[in-house]
Amino acid sequence: MSEAVLSVNHLSIGYGSRCVISDASFTIGKGELVGIIGCNGAGKSTLLKTIRGMLPKQSGEVLFFDKPMEEYTDRDLAREVAYLQQQVEVGFGYTGQDIVMAGRYPYLKWWERESEDDKRLALDCMEYTGTRELADKPVTEVSGGQKQRILLAKVLAQQTPVLFLDEPTTGLDMVYQEEIFRFARELALMGKTVLMVVHELNLAAKYCGRILLLGEGKLLADDTPERVFTEPLLSRAYAADIAVSRNPLNNNLEITTRVDEASKKKETALLKKICCE
Repeated sequence: MSEAVLSVNHLSIGYGSRCVISDASFTIGKGELVGIIGCNGAGKSTLLKTIRGMLPKQSGEVLFFDKPMEEYTDRDLAREVAYLQQQVEVGFGYTGQDIVMAGRYPYLKWWERESEDDKRLALDCMEYTGTRELADKPVTEVSGGQKQRILLAKVLAQQTPVLFLDEPTTGLDMVYQEEIFRFARELALMGKTVLMVVHELNLAAKYCGRILLLGEGKLLADDTPERVFTEPLLSRAYAADIAVSRNPLNNNLEITTRVDEASKKKETALLKKICCE
Protein backbone atom coordinates (compact mmCIF):
# COMPACT_ATOMS: atom_id res chain seq x y z
CA MET A 1 0.00 0.00 0.00
CA SER A 2 1.30 3.44 -0.97
CA GLU A 3 0.94 6.59 1.11
CA ALA A 4 -2.46 6.58 2.88
CA VAL A 5 -4.60 9.32 1.37
CA LEU A 6 -7.99 8.25 2.71
CA SER A 7 -8.61 6.06 5.76
CA VAL A 8 -12.11 4.89 6.69
CA ASN A 9 -12.37 3.10 10.04
CA HIS A 10 -15.46 1.23 11.25
CA LEU A 11 -17.74 3.64 9.41
CA SER A 12 -21.51 3.29 9.63
CA ILE A 13 -23.65 5.52 7.42
CA GLY A 14 -27.30 6.13 6.67
CA TYR A 15 -30.18 8.54 7.12
CA GLY A 16 -31.38 9.31 10.63
CA SER A 17 -31.69 6.03 12.49
CA ARG A 18 -31.70 3.94 9.31
CA CYS A 19 -28.31 2.34 8.68
CA VAL A 20 -27.35 1.79 5.03
CA ILE A 21 -23.77 0.55 5.45
CA SER A 22 -22.34 -0.63 8.76
CA ASP A 23 -18.78 -1.01 10.05
CA ALA A 24 -16.92 -0.37 6.78
CA SER A 25 -13.13 -0.03 6.90
CA PHE A 26 -10.67 0.56 4.07
CA THR A 27 -7.59 2.59 3.22
CA ILE A 28 -6.88 4.12 -0.19
CA GLY A 29 -3.40 5.13 -1.27
CA LYS A 30 -1.95 7.73 -3.58
CA GLY A 31 -2.50 7.09 -7.27
CA GLU A 32 -5.26 4.50 -6.85
CA LEU A 33 -8.32 4.37 -9.10
CA VAL A 34 -11.07 2.75 -7.03
CA GLY A 35 -14.55 1.91 -8.27
CA ILE A 36 -17.54 1.68 -5.92
CA ILE A 37 -20.15 -0.76 -7.21
CA GLY A 38 -23.34 -2.37 -5.97
CA CYS A 39 -27.01 -2.62 -6.82
CA ASN A 40 -29.38 0.35 -6.67
CA GLY A 41 -29.91 1.35 -3.06
CA ALA A 42 -26.75 -0.34 -1.82
CA GLY A 43 -25.37 2.98 -0.54
CA LYS A 44 -22.76 3.91 -3.15
CA SER A 45 -23.53 7.62 -3.39
CA THR A 46 -24.33 7.77 0.32
CA LEU A 47 -20.87 6.41 1.09
CA LEU A 48 -19.17 8.93 -1.18
CA LYS A 49 -21.14 11.87 0.24
CA THR A 50 -20.48 10.79 3.81
CA ILE A 51 -16.72 10.45 3.45
CA ARG A 52 -16.71 13.86 1.76
CA GLY A 53 -18.56 15.35 4.75
CA MET A 54 -21.75 16.14 2.84
CA LEU A 55 -23.77 13.75 5.01
CA PRO A 56 -23.28 13.07 8.74
CA LYS A 57 -21.85 9.68 9.62
CA GLN A 58 -23.52 7.49 12.22
CA SER A 59 -20.26 6.21 13.71
CA GLY A 60 -16.61 5.61 12.85
CA GLU A 61 -13.99 7.95 11.47
CA VAL A 62 -12.78 9.35 8.16
CA LEU A 63 -9.24 10.67 7.77
CA PHE A 64 -7.56 12.44 4.87
CA PHE A 65 -3.76 12.25 5.02
CA ASP A 66 -4.06 10.91 8.60
CA LYS A 67 -6.03 13.97 9.72
CA PRO A 68 -9.68 13.56 10.85
CA MET A 69 -12.11 15.10 8.39
CA GLU A 70 -13.69 17.19 11.17
CA GLU A 71 -10.42 19.07 11.67
CA TYR A 72 -10.54 20.51 8.14
CA THR A 73 -12.32 23.76 7.37
CA ASP A 74 -14.64 23.63 4.36
CA ARG A 75 -12.14 25.58 2.28
CA ASP A 76 -9.18 23.44 3.34
CA LEU A 77 -11.05 20.24 2.55
CA ALA A 78 -11.98 21.67 -0.84
CA ARG A 79 -8.25 21.99 -1.52
CA GLU A 80 -7.80 18.29 -0.83
CA VAL A 81 -10.92 16.69 -2.32
CA ALA A 82 -12.87 17.65 -5.43
CA TYR A 83 -16.36 16.19 -5.75
CA LEU A 84 -18.34 15.66 -8.96
CA GLN A 85 -21.97 15.29 -7.95
CA GLN A 86 -24.44 12.98 -9.63
CA GLN A 87 -26.90 15.75 -10.47
CA VAL A 88 -25.97 19.42 -10.71
CA GLU A 89 -28.45 22.18 -11.49
CA VAL A 90 -26.87 25.16 -13.24
CA GLY A 91 -28.53 28.57 -13.20
CA PHE A 92 -29.46 30.50 -16.33
CA GLY A 93 -26.73 32.58 -17.95
CA TYR A 94 -23.63 30.73 -16.72
CA THR A 95 -21.21 29.79 -19.46
CA GLY A 96 -19.03 26.71 -19.60
CA GLN A 97 -16.01 28.72 -18.53
CA ASP A 98 -17.94 30.27 -15.62
CA ILE A 99 -18.67 26.78 -14.30
CA VAL A 100 -15.08 25.60 -14.64
CA MET A 101 -13.74 28.77 -13.02
CA ALA A 102 -15.83 27.97 -9.93
CA GLY A 103 -13.32 25.19 -9.29
CA ARG A 104 -10.78 27.83 -8.32
CA TYR A 105 -12.80 29.21 -5.36
CA PRO A 106 -10.84 27.36 -2.62
CA TYR A 107 -7.72 29.33 -3.58
CA LEU A 108 -9.25 32.82 -3.66
CA LYS A 109 -9.86 35.23 -0.81
CA TRP A 110 -13.38 36.63 -0.64
CA TRP A 111 -12.26 39.90 -2.21
CA GLU A 112 -10.13 38.36 -4.97
CA ARG A 113 -11.07 37.81 -8.59
CA GLU A 114 -9.72 35.05 -10.78
CA SER A 115 -6.31 35.73 -12.27
CA GLU A 116 -5.22 35.24 -15.86
CA ASP A 117 -3.46 32.07 -14.70
CA ASP A 118 -6.77 30.79 -13.31
CA LYS A 119 -8.46 31.51 -16.63
CA ARG A 120 -5.73 29.74 -18.61
CA LEU A 121 -5.97 26.72 -16.30
CA ALA A 122 -9.75 26.59 -16.76
CA LEU A 123 -9.38 26.59 -20.54
CA ASP A 124 -6.69 23.90 -20.36
CA CYS A 125 -9.06 21.71 -18.31
CA MET A 126 -11.80 22.30 -20.86
CA GLU A 127 -9.41 21.40 -23.66
CA TYR A 128 -8.56 18.15 -21.88
CA THR A 129 -12.23 17.19 -21.48
CA GLY A 130 -13.11 18.18 -25.05
CA THR A 131 -15.24 21.18 -24.10
CA ARG A 132 -12.99 24.12 -25.04
CA GLU A 133 -15.41 25.22 -27.76
CA LEU A 134 -18.17 25.49 -25.12
CA ALA A 135 -16.30 28.04 -22.99
CA ASP A 136 -18.56 30.95 -24.00
CA LYS A 137 -21.76 28.96 -24.45
CA PRO A 138 -24.50 29.04 -21.78
CA VAL A 139 -24.57 25.69 -20.00
CA THR A 140 -28.36 25.63 -20.32
CA GLU A 141 -27.84 25.24 -24.08
CA VAL A 142 -25.48 22.24 -24.08
CA SER A 143 -26.33 18.55 -24.06
CA GLY A 144 -26.30 16.42 -20.92
CA GLY A 145 -23.07 14.76 -21.97
CA GLN A 146 -21.40 18.08 -22.72
CA LYS A 147 -22.50 19.43 -19.34
CA GLN A 148 -21.04 16.39 -17.60
CA ARG A 149 -17.67 16.94 -19.27
CA ILE A 150 -17.75 20.63 -18.34
CA LEU A 151 -18.32 19.61 -14.72
CA LEU A 152 -15.38 17.21 -14.94
CA ALA A 153 -13.24 20.12 -16.17
CA LYS A 154 -14.38 22.08 -13.08
CA VAL A 155 -13.23 19.22 -10.84
CA LEU A 156 -9.85 19.17 -12.57
CA ALA A 157 -9.51 22.95 -12.22
CA GLN A 158 -9.81 22.52 -8.46
CA GLN A 159 -6.35 20.86 -8.59
CA THR A 160 -6.87 18.57 -5.60
CA PRO A 161 -4.91 15.38 -4.86
CA VAL A 162 -8.19 13.47 -4.38
CA LEU A 163 -11.16 13.27 -6.77
CA PHE A 164 -14.59 11.86 -5.89
CA LEU A 165 -16.70 11.14 -8.96
CA ASP A 166 -20.34 10.14 -8.41
CA GLU A 167 -21.52 8.35 -11.55
CA PRO A 168 -19.39 10.55 -13.84
CA THR A 169 -20.62 8.86 -17.04
CA THR A 170 -24.28 9.78 -16.50
CA GLY A 171 -25.78 11.01 -19.77
CA LEU A 172 -22.77 10.07 -21.87
CA ASP A 173 -22.75 7.78 -24.88
CA MET A 174 -20.44 4.76 -24.91
CA VAL A 175 -17.55 6.64 -26.54
CA TYR A 176 -17.51 9.33 -23.86
CA GLN A 177 -18.18 6.79 -21.10
CA GLU A 178 -14.95 5.02 -21.94
CA GLU A 179 -13.19 8.36 -22.34
CA ILE A 180 -14.12 9.35 -18.77
CA PHE A 181 -12.70 6.07 -17.45
CA ARG A 182 -9.54 6.64 -19.48
CA PHE A 183 -9.26 10.18 -18.06
CA ALA A 184 -9.62 8.75 -14.55
CA ARG A 185 -6.90 6.18 -15.16
CA GLU A 186 -4.54 8.82 -16.59
CA LEU A 187 -5.17 11.04 -13.55
CA ALA A 188 -4.34 8.13 -11.24
CA LEU A 189 -1.14 7.48 -13.17
CA MET A 190 -0.26 11.16 -12.57
CA GLY A 191 -0.60 10.56 -8.82
CA LYS A 192 -4.19 11.62 -8.23
CA THR A 193 -6.36 9.39 -6.04
CA VAL A 194 -9.70 8.75 -7.74
CA LEU A 195 -12.74 7.20 -6.07
CA MET A 196 -15.74 6.81 -8.35
CA VAL A 197 -19.27 5.41 -8.15
CA VAL A 198 -19.90 3.35 -11.28
CA HIS A 199 -22.66 1.28 -12.83
CA GLU A 200 -20.73 0.19 -15.92
CA LEU A 201 -19.19 -3.00 -14.54
CA ASN A 202 -17.35 -3.91 -17.74
CA LEU A 203 -15.59 -0.52 -17.79
CA ALA A 204 -14.87 -0.74 -14.07
CA ALA A 205 -13.28 -4.16 -14.64
CA LYS A 206 -11.18 -2.76 -17.48
CA TYR A 207 -9.96 0.47 -15.91
CA CYS A 208 -10.19 0.36 -12.10
CA GLY A 209 -7.31 -1.10 -10.16
CA ARG A 210 -9.50 -1.83 -7.16
CA ILE A 211 -13.19 -2.38 -6.47
CA LEU A 212 -15.31 -1.73 -3.39
CA LEU A 213 -18.43 -3.91 -3.64
CA LEU A 214 -21.37 -2.86 -1.45
CA GLY A 215 -24.17 -5.27 -0.58
CA GLU A 216 -26.20 -6.69 2.28
CA GLY A 217 -25.71 -3.46 4.22
CA LYS A 218 -21.93 -3.70 4.35
CA LEU A 219 -18.70 -3.60 2.40
CA LEU A 220 -19.01 -7.03 0.83
CA ALA A 221 -15.64 -7.08 -0.94
CA ASP A 222 -12.55 -4.90 -1.39
CA ASP A 223 -10.02 -6.24 -3.88
CA THR A 224 -8.84 -6.26 -7.47
CA PRO A 225 -11.43 -6.59 -10.26
CA GLU A 226 -10.31 -10.18 -10.91
CA ARG A 227 -11.15 -11.15 -7.33
CA VAL A 228 -14.33 -9.10 -6.95
CA PHE A 229 -15.89 -9.76 -10.34
CA THR A 230 -16.76 -13.38 -9.70
CA GLU A 231 -20.12 -14.98 -10.35
CA PRO A 232 -20.82 -15.92 -6.70
CA LEU A 233 -19.94 -12.48 -5.31
CA LEU A 234 -21.76 -10.44 -7.96
CA SER A 235 -24.83 -12.70 -7.93
CA ARG A 236 -24.99 -12.30 -4.18
CA ALA A 237 -24.60 -8.51 -4.26
CA TYR A 238 -27.03 -7.89 -7.13
CA ALA A 239 -29.53 -10.63 -6.19
CA ALA A 240 -29.42 -11.89 -9.77
CA ASP A 241 -27.78 -14.62 -11.79
CA ILE A 242 -24.57 -12.94 -12.99
CA ALA A 243 -22.27 -14.44 -15.62
CA VAL A 244 -18.59 -13.48 -15.79
CA SER A 245 -16.42 -14.40 -18.77
CA ARG A 246 -13.32 -13.20 -20.60
CA ASN A 247 -13.43 -11.77 -24.08
CA PRO A 248 -11.15 -14.01 -26.16
CA LEU A 249 -10.08 -11.09 -28.36
CA ASN A 250 -8.81 -8.69 -25.65
CA ASN A 251 -8.93 -10.80 -22.45
CA ASN A 252 -11.16 -8.19 -20.76
CA LEU A 253 -13.68 -9.34 -18.17
CA GLU A 254 -17.29 -9.22 -19.37
CA ILE A 255 -20.20 -9.17 -16.94
CA THR A 256 -23.75 -10.00 -18.01
CA THR A 257 -26.93 -11.43 -16.47
CA ARG A 258 -28.55 -14.77 -17.12
CA VAL A 259 -32.30 -15.35 -17.30
CA ASP A 260 -33.52 -18.79 -16.30
CA GLU A 261 -35.96 -20.64 -18.56
CA ALA A 262 -38.87 -20.46 -16.12
CA SER A 263 -38.58 -16.67 -15.81
CA LYS A 264 -38.18 -16.31 -19.56
CA LYS A 265 -41.37 -18.32 -20.23
CA LYS A 266 -43.31 -16.29 -17.67
CA GLU A 267 -42.13 -13.00 -19.18
CA THR A 268 -43.00 -14.20 -22.71
CA ALA A 269 -46.50 -15.19 -21.62
CA LEU A 270 -47.05 -11.81 -19.97
CA LEU A 271 -45.70 -9.97 -22.99
CA LYS A 272 -48.09 -11.82 -25.28
CA LYS A 273 -50.99 -10.74 -23.07
CA ILE A 274 -49.81 -7.14 -23.04
CA CYS A 275 -49.20 -6.92 -26.79
CA CYS A 276 -51.89 -9.18 -28.20
CA GLU A 277 -54.94 -8.84 -25.98
